[in-house]
Amino acid sequence: MDVKARLAGDAARLAATPLRDLVAADPARARDFALRVGPMYVNFARQAFDRAALDVLFGLATEQDVPGAFSRMLAGERVNTTEDRAALHTALRGVAGAARDAVAAMDDAAAVRTRMHALVRELHGAGIRDVVSLGIGGSDLGPRMVVDALGHADGAPRVHFVSNVDAHAIARLLPTLDPATTALVVISKSFGTQETLLNASVARAWLGDGGARTYAVTANPARAEAIGIAPERILPMWDWVGGRYSLWSAVGFPIALAIGSARFDALLDGAARFDRHCADAPMRDNPALWHALTAVWNRNALDLPTHAVLAYDERLRLLPAYLQQLVMESLGKTAASAGGVVAGDTVPVWWGGAGTDVQHSFFQMLHQGTQVVPADFIGVLHADHAHAENHAVLLANLFAQAEALANGSASDDPHRNYPGGRPSTMILLDALTPDALGMMVAFYEHSVHAQSVLWGINAFDQFGVELGKQLANGLAPAIAGTAQPEDPVSRALVAELHARR
Repeated sequence: MDVKARLAGDAARLAATPLRDLVAADPARARDFALRVGPMYVNFARQAFDRAALDVLFGLATEQDVPGAFSRMLAGERVNTTEDRAALHTALRGVAGAARDAVAAMDDAAAVRTRMHALVRELHGAGIRDVVSLGIGGSDLGPRMVVDALGHADGAPRVHFVSNVDAHAIARLLPTLDPATTALVVISKSFGTQETLLNASVARAWLGDGGARTYAVTANPARAEAIGIAPERILPMWDWVGGRYSLWSAVGFPIALAIGSARFDALLDGAARFDRHCADAPMRDNPALWHALTAVWNRNALDLPTHAVLAYDERLRLLPAYLQQLVMESLGKTAASAGGVVAGDTVPVWWGGAGTDVQHSFFQMLHQGTQVVPADFIGVLHADHAHAENHAVLLANLFAQAEALANGSASDDPHRNYPGGRPSTMILLDALTPDALGMMVAFYEHSVHAQSVLWGINAFDQFGVELGKQLANGLAPAIAGTAQPEDPVSRALVAELHARR
């Protein structure tokens, strides 16, 4: 389906209407374009569509059977068509249909979670002060973001994350730790991820305990055992868990170590609560579907090529990086699920940072640049510190920036003119609890799935990450000086490397 063509009439009709006029013309808009699910409130009133355009968008969702797609995924059908498997990340948090695969996945996940919590208790009682988590991509970004957001429980070991194969990262970390009180967690679905295994080799040699304090999370336990990790210290994951959807699984072991098992379970409970909302609520009451339709409108109707995530809470500073993988690895596709290529553009480039820091870096471009950048503003209403004045100023900036981007401020001096018309969605959590964070992450997961259905692509594969890895393996002999690259530019780069050694 050519989504852009379907939206073109409404886009043209609204093109000359300023965003501030859309809001002013509809006094009930601020209320009617907002939804709340538990501790999360989402307001779409500053998006550049009106009620008629919204009707068209929801009509598209009906035509593409987005509710049915939600149901099929939750039921355990093989929605990952290119790899012929289900996408059962919701089963990890206890939400699945009656299909045999879904029930089995839910039971397996519960059993592994019980084992994981036993290991958490074991490590908490073993005098371990630090844990180094070694993984990359989905084996790192989710756990790292959640631990940074929720912090460490009293008495819990400090969890450190290393992902990059650039050894400067691990070389800086290890000297700050005591190997006698440190444990390692190696996370890799295949247990063949080059970056992770190289870092694990460095860390295990430094630890020097013969593997007694090394743990693994993998779908290939035989490979973990082959390097000396005992079976009782290996937690399984499964092929039906995509990396960017895996923090709910044993990949969340570092999270549970840092925040405690009870808070880890609360994280899952918040996500499950949103899963059930997506399964049961009418389309118009589902903020994930609103978010997906807004993304489609901004990308296809308005031709906006980027999207900013602006987290006005220092604890959520890693959320933009986490969402970059979730969104762009899922939706960065040109191949249509039905065959051929998609009609029009899919995902924009996602980027962002933490307010108020980013106000002093790229907000100049957001306010007065030639490109319009839609944004998700994210705030937390109640802080966990005692500095009320700081938090009041933070929230004032959060609300003010969204207002300024939407409404602008006219001036005869072009250097002081703010054109406005910059759309945004406001996402507010009552407090940054495990339950609320789990709900918000699930909200984004379901939005991504809905977008994929609307664009007719598969959100659950990621073949695009493989080619560069394959070429890197092929270039390794050239880096070592035992071969010559076939590509002429790579050959020149390798020659420069050897000339400067």
